[in-house]
Formats: sequence, C-alpha cells, structure tokens
Amino acid sequence: MPKVRSVWRCGQCSHVEAKWAGRCPECGEYGTFIEEVAHTSAASSHASGAQVRPVRLADVATAGDRRIASGINEFDRVLGGGLVRGSIVLLGGEPGIGKSTLLLQVADALARAGTRVLYACGEESPAQVKMRAERLGCTGDIGLLPATDVSLVESAALEDGAEVLVVDSIQTMFDPESPGSAGSVGQVRASTARLTRMAKDHGVTTLLVGHVTKEGAIAGPRVLEHMVDTVMYFEGDRDHAFRIVRAVKNRFGSISEIGVFEMVEAGLAPVANPSAALLAHRPAGVSGSAVMAAMEGSRPVLVEIQALVTPSYLQMPRRLATGIDPQRLLQVLAVLERRAGLSFGQHDVYVSVAGGVRITEPAADLPLALALASARRDVALPETLASFGEIGLAGEVRVVAHASARIGEATRLGLKMIAAASGGDSGSIKGIDSRIVANVSDAVALLGRGTAGD
Repeated sequence: MPKVRSVWRCGQCSHVEAKWAGRCPECGEYGTFIEEVAHTSAASSHASGAQVRPVRLADVATAGDRRIASGINEFDRVLGGGLVRGSIVLLGGEPGIGKSTLLLQVADALARAGTRVLYACGEESPAQVKMRAERLGCTGDIGLLPATDVSLVESAALEDGAEVLVVDSIQTMFDPESPGSAGSVGQVRASTARLTRMAKDHGVTTLLVGHVTKEGAIAGPRVLEHMVDTVMYFEGDRDHAFRIVRAVKNRFGSISEIGVFEMVEAGLAPVANPSAALLAHRPAGVSGSAVMAAMEGSRPVLVEIQALVTPSYLQMPRRLATGIDPQRLLQVLAVLERRAGLSFGQHDVYVSVAGGVRITEPAADLPLALALASARRDVALPETLASFGEIGLAGEVRVVAHASARIGEATRLGLKMIAAASGGDSGSIKGIDSRIVANVSDAVALLGRGTAGD
C-alpha cells in the first residue's frame, strides 16, 4: 500500500521542501510554496526487475524530415520551420489575446493538408468550438474531444491515430492517478508529463494552451516550461490590432524568432511585412520618434521608439517604459546627462515601442538615445533616418551584429540615412547616407543636421 505524505513545492523553480518556507532557498522568491500530496512506494524501484539497456548513437534511426509545416508562415517561422514530430509546444498568453483562435487556425490548416488532428476542448463545448470555426472559415476535418481526463485524451489520441494533438487548455486537464484538483501545480505537472510520454513514445505532436499568471508566468509554475520542447508567448495588448508570438524556448530552433499577426474579423492574419505595418502610423515631423533597425532572430524588423519628455511637478520625476527594459532606460538617461550634457532631472520621461513590440537587444540603445534627445530638445529627427547600436557607460557607441541585414531592411522600406558605429559587416550600400556615430555627442549632433523632411 503506497504511503501518502505532503510536500511543499516552489511554484517558480519546483524546488521541494518537507515543510512550508516563506522564501525558496533555490530561486530566492517569497511566498511561492504550494502544498501537494506526494506518493512514495514502500518498495524500492529496483524491485520491479525492469532493465534498461543503452542504445548506441550510431544505431538510432531517424525519420529524415521530421517537421510538419502548419501552412501558416508566421507560426512556422517562430517554430524554426514547422512542428517537429513528437514535440511538445506550449503557447501562453493573457485571456482573450488569441491563443485558442491561433491554434484552431493551425489545426484547420494541418487538417486541410491531410494531417490527422485531434482537438481536446477542455474549456469549451464542441458547439462553442464549432461556432468559432465557422467564424474563422475552418473547413478541415478536425476531431473534437470534450474531455478533461488526460488518460481519456491519451487513449483517444492513440485510437484515433492523431498525428497532432491540441489541448485547450492544460489547466483544465487532470490525471486520475495523481492527487489534487485540475489546475493545481501537481496536476498541471502530472498531466504535462503524461502527454510528454505519449508524444515521445508515439510521435504525436502536441500543442498545449497555457494561461499566464499576473506575473506573466505560464500556468503558474515555471517547471511546466522546463518540461516542454518549445515555449511561445503572445505579446501585445489584447485590445491592440497586432499580436506578436515570440519563442522564449525552442529545442529545435532559434529563441529570438517572432511571428507577427493582425487580429481581423476572420481571425489572426499573418503579417508578411512587419516593418511596413509597424511604421504605417508613424507621425511625420514629431519630436521624440526614432526608427530602430532591430533583429528578431533571423529577421530584420524596423520599429518605432517613441519618447516624451515633459517638465515634472513631482519631487521624484516619473520614468516609465513600455517595450523597453526600464533599467536600460535609466542607464541611457544617465549616459546622456553625463556624456552629452542633456538634463532630465526635472522632467518626466515616457518611452514606448509602438505596435506592442518588446525590444531586449542592446542595439536599441542608440535609437533610444536619439528619441530621448529629440524629445528633450523638441526637435524632430530626419524622417528617413534609422539607427542601431549599443551605448557603453563611457558614452561610446559600439558595433552590433547583423549590420548589413539591418541596413538592407531600412533600404527596402525607403529609409536613406543610417546612424551606427563604424565597423561590423555593414559594408557599403549604394544610395545610403551612412552617419558614423562614435559616441552619444555625435548622436545628439544629428538633431542639427537636416529637417524632418530630409
């Protein structure tokens, strides 16, 4: 008879303690321990007599091309070229942002291409899924399974011969062999582990929908992200037209790729030209607007960084950033004050990346500095100017990778001026006015060259 005992597991890093603790000794987070019931067998695991023999790497057989193209280019781009057979993909995001819509479109595209798809709808009835499918224009032969018992989902997928399984959502699933209610830390982990075993043993590609907590973590425990092969997040406001899907973990591709979608009446439409879409509503002749040539994985994308600097009436001026790391903003402000002579001490500073894009690469430093200097002096930058570069604490502008790809994208969109550090792989491109920026003083000097109409 198995013994039952309680353990306390950290919801962030899955560290286990025998009793509750206010602070996790592994990850240092406070108030993250959740009690769960753990089963331990009185008999040793060695008593089963099962033997596992190693397999030589040279003897392992592969199936050649193991990717399945979904038919939605932006989705396949994030995955690194398509779905890998037998992989587990987790798609997370806020409620209402479009997770179920996107995966239903993916399931429909796969089914119309001849792939056998099973859709486990734990949150909705088949009639509700049918209503959404009609609105999206789905015509593929998709199997619907209204079940939350993960053992029933597993057996149904194997009996149906499903090649792709969609589970919406993992929080609604429960494993009858594990204690706890659906949605608890233990059940989410147990259900994911069972689906993972099925995917690896039988080659069933599995797509999971995961909700996020107020801290932005999928399904609460970070351990769930460690169990799957690929983790993708929806970025952007659910009230915004554009949705951005970013891979934050991918065992079979880049973790920096993004897919850009636009929410339309017929669902999520892939945006083939993100740069043009993100710059479509850029205001002309307005100070505080700078174009950055960013790299998202292997794709160059032009984004607009906006800054607003206004006199502050508070003892502690505000520093707010959307789409930019707030710590990076403070660092660039300090460098501008110390190395370029611009004062922000009595001003509120607001910075945003237009379109709901989140920029994390250091190449955002130079366009951020240009936007801040433009807003502080209330002088617009040349409309045809794009920039990229990392700024050091000494005020120097450093070279970043993929300069030629960034310049090529700017040229394709009709921008004719590039501000960047010298060197790198930029080379010389005909028709481009390259402005070498060695430090932040050179960057601020660009405000005096030309007008907004240049």
